[in-house]
Amino acid sequence: MIYKEITGEIIGCAMEVHRTLGPGFQEYFYQRALVDDTVTVEIKARNELEDVHWAQSINYLETSSYPIGLLINFGAKSLQFKRLYNKKFPLNQNKSYES
Repeated sequence: MIYKEITGEIIGCAMEVHRTLGPGFQEYFYQRALVDDTVTVEIKARNELEDVHWAQSINYLETSSYPIGLLINFGAKSLQFKRLYNKKFPLNQNKSYES
């Protein structure tokens, strides 16, 4: 999987932030802990992710110059995340997201 190592590291960091802070904060507090120049990271702090959140994240990614992104939700009891793929890049043309 392309960029598996860097997205895995970010997800690991997100899990640590979630263990430390838990749910209940605004997205800004979680976002401050995650910065990268290769992967877009869309942060949510919702009880549950909805289709509009997936669509918003994919739209942000596809208007960027990044090949991959992450949608991370800190608001649920357990951390939720999806890897998002920018279809403008040849290796990503047949997929837009996965767990």
